Amino acid sequence: MSMFCYQCQEAAKGRGCDYLGICGKTPEVANLQDLLLYTVKGISEIVVKGNLDVPALGDINEIVLDSLFKTITNANFDQEAIKAQIVKNIEVRDKLAEKVGAELSDAATFRVNTDAEMEAKAAAVGVLTTENEDIRSLRELITYGIKGLAAYTHHALNLGKEDNSLYAFVYEAMAATLDDSLNADDLVALTLKTGEYGVKAMALLDEANTTAYGNPELTKVNIGVRNNPAILISGHDLNDLEMLLEQTRGTGVDVYTHGEMLPANYYPAFKKYDNLVGNYGNAWWQQKEEFATFNGPILFTTNCIVPPKDGMESRIFTTGSAGYPGSKHIKADESGKKDFSEIIELAKKLPPPAEIERGEIIGGFAHAQVFALADKVVDAVKSGSIKKFFVMAGCDGRMRNRDYYTEFAKNLPEDTVILTAGCAKYRYNKLPLGDINGIPRVLDAGQCNDSYSLAVVAMKLKEIFELNDINELPIAYNIAWYEQKAVIVLLALLYLGIKNIHLGPTLPAFLSPNVAKVLVDTFGISGIGTVEEDIKMFMS
Repeated sequence: MSMFCYQCQEAAKGRGCDYLGICGKTPEVANLQDLLLYTVKGISEIVVKGNLDVPALGDINEIVLDSLFKTITNANFDQEAIKAQIVKNIEVRDKLAEKVGAELSDAATFRVNTDAEMEAKAAAVGVLTTENEDIRSLRELITYGIKGLAAYTHHALNLGKEDNSLYAFVYEAMAATLDDSLNADDLVALTLKTGEYGVKAMALLDEANTTAYGNPELTKVNIGVRNNPAILISGHDLNDLEMLLEQTRGTGVDVYTHGEMLPANYYPAFKKYDNLVGNYGNAWWQQKEEFATFNGPILFTTNCIVPPKDGMESRIFTTGSAGYPGSKHIKADESGKKDFSEIIELAKKLPPPAEIERGEIIGGFAHAQVFALADKVVDAVKSGSIKKFFVMAGCDGRMRNRDYYTEFAKNLPEDTVILTAGCAKYRYNKLPLGDINGIPRVLDAGQCNDSYSLAVVAMKLKEIFELNDINELPIAYNIAWYEQKAVIVLLALLYLGIKNIHLGPTLPAFLSPNVAKVLVDTFGISGIGTVEEDIKMFMS
C-alpha cells in the first residue's frame, strides 16, 4: 500500500483508501498527515508523563489543535504546509521533553533531518502499525473524535473562549493511543469520555458564537443573486466571516455563504451587513460545478475542500487550518486579524455570480429559538399534531446512496418534524414539506457543531414532559455521517445516553466487528435499510 486511510465515510470499497484518497489527497499528503498526528501523540505523551501545567503551555495548546484540524478530511491538501507543521511540532516537542525525566516512546523522540527521512518516517507510522484489530479500531475511534473536538475548540478559541480542561483531555487521549498497556475495556471507557468532552467542546463553541453574534433566530435566507462582484465564503469559522464582511463593506463587493457557512445568516449580528446577500449553492461536494458558475473568488475557512477544476486554483483562497497547493493562504497577524484585500481586489475584476436558483430557505432553529416556540411545540405534541421528531443531522456526501435521506424526508408522515444540523440538511431543506400549526417541518439548528442544540432541545423536552429517560421522548435518530466532526457528535450523543441511533449511509470502516458489536449491544446503534422499511420501523 502507498497509504492507508479509513477515517471518512467514503473509504474505498468500505475498507480504506490505499493508493489515493477518495477525497483527493495524495499518498504523500496522507502519510505526512499520519506523521503530523504522530508528533501530536509525542507532545501529548510528554505533557502527560511530565505532568506539565496545561494552561502554562500557552500557544502550544493552539498549535496542537491546529495540527489535529489540518488532518481532518478535506481540510488541508498542502504537502509543504503539513511538512512545515511537522517541523514546528518537533521543535515544540523537543523543548518540552527537556522538562521530563520519564522514559518516552518513539513518537516523542524520533528525528528526521531531511525531506526524504521525513517521508520515510511518515510511511512507517500510519494506522496499521497497531496490529490488534480491535485495539486499532478503538484507538482510531478516539483519535477521530479528538480531531472533531479539536476543530470545535479551535473555532471557540478564535472567538476568545477556551477551556483548559479540553486541552488537558486532548493530551490525555492522544497519549493513551500510544499506551500498549491499555486493553479494549480501557479504550471503550476512554471513548465515552471523549464523548463527554465533546459535549463540553460544543457547549463552549455555542457560548462563543452566541456571545459574539447573538442567538440564531428564525430567518429566511435568500438563495438568489445580485448583479455585483462577489466573494463566496465556505467552511465553519464565523470569526473569518465577520472580518471579511467588515473589509468588504462599502467596496461594492457582495458576500455569499456556501455549504456549512449557511447558518451564519441566522445570527442577528450578521444581519447588519447589507453586503451579506445570502447563500449560494448546496453542500460541499457540489462545489466544482457551483464554483464555476459563481465566477468570483472563494475563501475556505476550514474543511470541506474538493480538489478544484484545473485553472480554478487562482480563485481559491484558504485560511486557518485549511490549505490547498497552488492557492493563496491568508495568515493572521499577531493580533489575530486577517487581511482579505487581495481577495476583494480580485473579486472586483471578475463577473458577478450566475444565478443557479432563486427563492428562500428557512433556518435558525437553534436551542434558543426552539425554546421560544416551546409552548407551540408542546401543544402540538400533546394534541397529536406532531407524532414524532426525526433528528436527521450530520453530513452530506457525493455517494448515490445518500439519496436515501431525500426520499426518507419526502416520505415521512405529515405529522412528523425533522430536526437537523450540518450539511445533511441540503438533502431536504429545499423540499416543500410545509408546516404543522406554523412550525416548519424542517427545523435547521445550524452547523454540525449545532447538533449540540438538538441535544439541548431533547433534554429540555425530557424536563417539560417529566420523563425519566431521554429515550422515552418521541424522537428518532437517523443520522448521516462523513468525517471526524460527525464522529465527535456521535460520541457526544452516546455520552448523553441517547440510544438506538441509526447511522448511514454506511457504518464506519474503522469499526472492527467486535467494536461494532459493543456499540450495537450497548447503545443500539444500527445502519439504515430501505426508506419504506425504516419509516415503518421508526413509526411503529
